[in-house]
Amino acid sequence: MHTPVHNFALSLQNHGLELKRTPPSVLQINTGKLCNLTCSHCHVNAGPARREIITRDTIDRILGWLAPTAIPTADLTGGAPEMIPDFKYLVGSLRSQGRRVIDRCNLTILNEPGYGDMAAFLAAQRVEIVASMPCYSAENVNAQRGDGVFDGSILALKKLNALGYGTDPSLPLDLVYNPAGAQLPGPQAALEADYKRELKEHFGITFNRLYTITNMPIARFASWLRNNGKYPEYMELLRQSFNPATLDGLMCRNTLSTGWRGEVYDCDFNQQLGLQWREPGPLFIWDLDPEKLGGREIATGDHCYGCTAGAGSSCGGALTQD
Repeated sequence: MHTPVHNFALSLQNHGLELKRTPPSVLQINTGKLCNLTCSHCHVNAGPARREIITRDTIDRILGWLAPTAIPTADLTGGAPEMIPDFKYLVGSLRSQGRRVIDRCNLTILNEPGYGDMAAFLAAQRVEIVASMPCYSAENVNAQRGDGVFDGSILALKKLNALGYGTDPSLPLDLVYNPAGAQLPGPQAALEADYKRELKEHFGITFNRLYTITNMPIARFASWLRNNGKYPEYMELLRQSFNPATLDGLMCRNTLSTGWRGEVYDCDFNQQLGLQWREPGPLFIWDLDPEKLGGREIATGDHCYGCTAGAGSSCGGALTQD
C-alpha cells in the first residue's frame, strides 16, 4: 500500500496560518533516554539499556543560561528524569532560582530500589508531577507499558497521595492519557471524570487533572504502526482531523526544548527527529539570547499533524474544547 505524502506546511498555508514562537514561558529539559520502562508508545525510544543522559556540566551550563531570564517554569522529561545521577541537584538548583518545576514521572520509578525517598524529595521541593497513566484498567496499562506496570503505578499514586499530592494545592498531581492504538484520544473532560470515579472508587486515589495526549507517529510508536500496517491509515486520520484552532495553544510556541547535551529544539518531538536549531551550525541553549527568541519560525513536519488533530495535543493536554 502506498504511503500518502502529507505536507503540514501546505495545510498551514491553505488556512492562511503561520507558526512562530512567542517569548518562552517554559524551558523543557529532556534529561536523556534512560528509563526503567520500555513503553510501546514512547516517542523517545527510552529504556533501561539507554546510556544517553545529561551531565553535571551540561546542567550547570543550562542553569547559568536560565538564571538571568524570566522564564518561570522548568519542565523535566526523559526517559525517567529521576534516574539521572544529578536529578536532585537539578531540581534543587531550579527551585533555588525560584522556578516552578514539573516532573514528568512514569510513577513506577518511585517504587524501584534506590528511589525509595524520591517521592518525599519531590514533595519537599514542591515539584509538580505529571504522571503517565494511559488507562484506569490493568489490562490496557500493562499492554502498553509492560506487565505489572498498572499495579506499580497504583502503588506510587497511593504513595504520592499520602504525601499530599492531589489534595494539597501546592502539590499538583496530574495524569496523562494516551490512546492504546491508532486513534485519537476521546474527549478530555469525559475521560477525566471516568478516571476520577474509577481510581477513587476502586483504589481511593485522587488527582487534579487528566491530560489527553495524541500518540505521535515517530520513533517506537511509528514502528508499531508500520509493523501492524496502520501507518498510512493513522497519518490520514491525523491529516483529515487537522484543526487550525489548535495553533494558538501549541507547546512549540511558548516552550523551548533542550536535549541532554544542551542542544535546542522547538519541541520534544522535533528533538527526537533531530530537528535541531541551526544558524547555520547547530545551536545550543547557551548560544541563545533569551531576549530574541520571540518571532522565530518553528520547524515543522508531518508529525505536527499529531498535535493539531481533533482537540489538539500538548504537554498540557487538549488545546480546544471537546
